[in-house]
Amino acid sequence: MASSIIIPWIFYIQILAISSKAIAAVPAIIVFGDSSIDSGNNNYLPTVAKCNFEPYGRDFPGGTPTGRFCNGRLPPDFVSEGFGLKPIIPAFLDPTFSISDFATGVCFGSSGAGYDNSTAAILKVFPLWKQVEFFKDYQTKLRAYLGDEKANEVISEALYIISVGTNDFLINYYNFPQRRAQFTIPKYEDFLIGNAEDFIRKIYGLGARKLSLTGLPPMGCLPLQRTLNLKHPHSCSEERNKVALEFNEKLKVLVVKLMIELPGLEVLYTDVYELLSQLITQPSQYGFEVAEAACCGTGLFETGILCNRLTPYTCLDADKYVFWDAFHPSERANKIMSDDMLPSLKLAFL
Repeated sequence: MASSIIIPWIFYIQILAISSKAIAAVPAIIVFGDSSIDSGNNNYLPTVAKCNFEPYGRDFPGGTPTGRFCNGRLPPDFVSEGFGLKPIIPAFLDPTFSISDFATGVCFGSSGAGYDNSTAAILKVFPLWKQVEFFKDYQTKLRAYLGDEKANEVISEALYIISVGTNDFLINYYNFPQRRAQFTIPKYEDFLIGNAEDFIRKIYGLGARKLSLTGLPPMGCLPLQRTLNLKHPHSCSEERNKVALEFNEKLKVLVVKLMIELPGLEVLYTDVYELLSQLITQPSQYGFEVAEAACCGTGLFETGILCNRLTPYTCLDADKYVFWDAFHPSERANKIMSDDMLPSLKLAFL
């Protein structure tokens, strides 16, 4: 039964990869972060932060729930395809893939992770330091597969996508007292920026040179945050959006600092706040019909295990919705955002 599900979408990947007419501008796409990019690593963890069940993945090739928090593909999948590489970035822990697949793209991300290690501990997922360990393991396997010279070339020329940070606020800071007792919001932002810098320096030390550092989205406008906004029911939380903007400004400063201090490092700050805000406030201009609620269930709170095949009211056409579940964009929204960022990525790293 399992093989009948897995084979069709692996076959689809192979066909698309062969038929791609674009010339690869970078040899591989390597991904770190949270559920915005996790392609299934959490499937192999005893955590509730997973979605390897229907209706997740219903619009993915073969209709397979891979562990992506989406009805289909995620931004790194589209970016990889846009660079002329394969249209799917596999999860490092997925046993159906091998180093031959990972040589052109791999995801170490873990849904529920953050820049703060304590964020990952809440849902018992892989923190960034563990993702770095996966990267080291990957390098060992890549060198055995390609040889040292070719592997080192892949590592130095690959595009590294980093997308993380939302959970530090929405899962950790606002829900649990420990960090609030230690830090004001500005100080917590600074703490996270310090952790982000440490992480980037670590992967730089392991050979990463071309980085796309993704900022926070308008997190106060996620459907779940609208639901939790008791002061202004079903409206965006402007206070949380303000925090996202403040944090993003600090990320931009970090980008400049690191490019000055680390020879050969190229970092592109990738803004998702502005475009996703436009999709939310002007959905009809992008062909969407619903932006304030998600496709899955009522669209107000369902995500993860609460969004399952028995969940009532799930929409029939996710393309009409900006959000797939109450925390994550739909595949179509991901595609629009990826198409928007691709020209800047190519300009920066060609």
